[in-house]
Amino acid sequence: MTKSRSKQLVICVDNEGYAASLEKRKIYVTLRDAAAEKLDMLRIVDESGEDYLYPKSLFRSIALPLAVKRAVLAA
Repeated sequence: MTKSRSKQLVICVDNEGYAASLEKRKIYVTLRDAAAEKLDMLRIVDESGEDYLYPKSLFRSIALPLAVKRAVLAA
């Protein structure tokens, strides 16, 4: 599996079935993963720094000004 380390930001809009792992309205970092995308999944990085696959339908992409995106990714 080839996965690019290009980071994108998404917001969780639903955590049904994943309440212990995901928080609604929280911003998450997602890593591009072509194989996961074909399955309608996203590779999400959690608080532990590990990445896991979750259904794409639980998230929405967000666009932030570059300075804000950099600050969020640096935090």
